[in-house]
Amino acid sequence: MTSPRIRTLLVDDERLARRGLELRLAAAPDVEIVGECENGRQALEAVVAIKPDLMFLDIQMPGLTGFDVLAQLPQDSMPVVVFVTAFDRYAIEAFEARALDYLLKPVEDARLASALDRVREHLRERQQLAQHDRLLGLLADVQGAGTIDPETLVAKVRGDRPAYPDVLPIRTGRETVRVRADEIDWIDAAGDYMCIHVARETHVLRGTMKELESSLDPAKFQRVHRSAIVNLGRVRKLRPHANGEYFLTLEGGQELKLSRTYRDKVELLLGSGA
Repeated sequence: MTSPRIRTLLVDDERLARRGLELRLAAAPDVEIVGECENGRQALEAVVAIKPDLMFLDIQMPGLTGFDVLAQLPQDSMPVVVFVTAFDRYAIEAFEARALDYLLKPVEDARLASALDRVREHLRERQQLAQHDRLLGLLADVQGAGTIDPETLVAKVRGDRPAYPDVLPIRTGRETVRVRADEIDWIDAAGDYMCIHVARETHVLRGTMKELESSLDPAKFQRVHRSAIVNLGRVRKLRPHANGEYFLTLEGGQELKLSRTYRDKVELLLGSGA
């Protein structure tokens, strides 16, 4: 079974720089160059028209810079971005702009190979997430998706601190299932749906992570990814990964990623007995 092709766009105002990168990428059989651009305006048009998986993007270009290009791209058209530049002073800004990696000119073969490995891993995770979204939507269509029962879930206030409920009432049709909050292992989201994982059961809900997160005690539950909340008491292992990310292992053996956006939660996770 052959690996899917990584449709790649090269953006650099220097023709020789594009040619050099093209020659190096020829050593990667799964990389297919589908377009080249010499300025930011062309890049914006090409991303929308071609929809590449990956874009190697120069930072310093006349007119729109690489940062300008990222700022103007619609989120639904955003490819994986690897910055390529002759100046290492832009490194921090590049990662803040959510680039996956950052290469210095002249590009070294070993460093390019490392960046491509990260691209492949990221694209695999994106594909798995998309498949998860489709399966979850199908599951909700087949068995129905519940909602948090607003009539039963009443947040009471004691002083300035809310009293978080011990039970989450989940209403599906005419039935209401009472899920004890402390028995929840973790929660993940996909589009308009959420999965509450409790031991071997999974409850599918319609709603948003923000709504559910507000119903849970932050001393016991924390967001570790934009689409995942974990019960701190269920975390058993914490190991570092590349680029400031971590992997969490739960009591049941599930492994979740702690993204770098939420890495300020590490001390909290360690303090929870992980």
